[in-house]
Amino acid sequence: MQSWYFSEQSYAPAWDEPVSPKVTSPSRLVNPETAHRLLREYIAECKLADELGMNIMTNEHHATYTCMSVSSLMTLAVLATHTRHARLLALGVPIMNRMDPYRVAEEAAYVDVLSRGRLELGLIKGSTFELYMSNSNPVTSGARYWEAHDLIVAALAKKDGPISYESDNYNYRYLNVIPGCYQQPTPPIWMTTLSPFTAREAAQRGYVIAITAVARAARACFPAYREEYQRVHGRPAPLDRLCYLGQVVVARDEGTALERARKLLRFNETSERIDARFINPPGMMPPAENARLLKAGTTTTHRNKTLPDGTPMSDPPTPREQIINHVLFAGTPDQVYDQIKTFYDSVGGFGNLLVQLGGPMSHEEICDSLTLYATEVMPRLQELTRSHEAAVA
Repeated sequence: MQSWYFSEQSYAPAWDEPVSPKVTSPSRLVNPETAHRLLREYIAECKLADELGMNIMTNEHHATYTCMSVSSLMTLAVLATHTRHARLLALGVPIMNRMDPYRVAEEAAYVDVLSRGRLELGLIKGSTFELYMSNSNPVTSGARYWEAHDLIVAALAKKDGPISYESDNYNYRYLNVIPGCYQQPTPPIWMTTLSPFTAREAAQRGYVIAITAVARAARACFPAYREEYQRVHGRPAPLDRLCYLGQVVVARDEGTALERARKLLRFNETSERIDARFINPPGMMPPAENARLLKAGTTTTHRNKTLPDGTPMSDPPTPREQIINHVLFAGTPDQVYDQIKTFYDSVGGFGNLLVQLGGPMSHEEICDSLTLYATEVMPRLQELTRSHEAAVA
């Protein structure tokens, strides 16, 4: 199993302010000196992850206190010169909300060359609330995503001069990415999804799919992916095509781990504080799907509000409740391994684990948790997938 360190690069000092943390957030509440310190600590944590044998994942969001990374690929360009071995995953680039997909292709190729072929490229749709920053039409967002996707892949793969690209949303006479990618024809491509339909589309293309901390989605999407991959490619899907993101906190004793987990879980509470007007842009979802979600009351969060047996969770959920729901893996090294293995077995296995830390956790707490995970949990997970693959073979 490949392990990837991930932090949202949050500005947690503003989380207690009585304002929305997204879209309309005033930037005056972000102290530049504090933001500088936090960003430098994030880079140091990524350097530690590289030294510990982990890979690194970045993402991007806009106009929010929960993520200061405004460009996943820009962050990876910095990390390409601060790391030596780690694979660098952009998960991802929200091309539904990025206005110039040609620029995305250029930036991806640049990072791939700068890192000597260590880039993994996540082409994702992005958060609905960010449609307002890009001034995009939600009605055409789905079509725009796939047009941008096709344009980026075509531009990266073309090596002998410019191509043109004409679609409903994009019109380029000359697409010519120089320098081209280090990895040929393109870096590995990832997608995030909570939908079996999108999982099948990714399987057709052989992409990696990542499920972000929603166990029920993994139980629905992983089988759909495996079935479609077998149908299209004529062989079982490798474990490295499947990925799960979990919040992972490790400490020498359970009490310390749960206290750290309470801090980390504040990220979930804060990221779900979105003004109602930004949650569900009109026309973004088909009417039937929109009606289903509205009736279910799930448009504000994709995370479970109940335990597996239907019991309502606390508000906010406790660390133990999120451990039960496989959003969080927290405890001593032995406890964390057992929790991950239980979930791993329940979904038929997966080959990538995105290890999320951050929020109000201190730099020292994050480094300690990372070190314990990498030295005492990660080797056992690697052996778990090796045994799984050998059994399948």
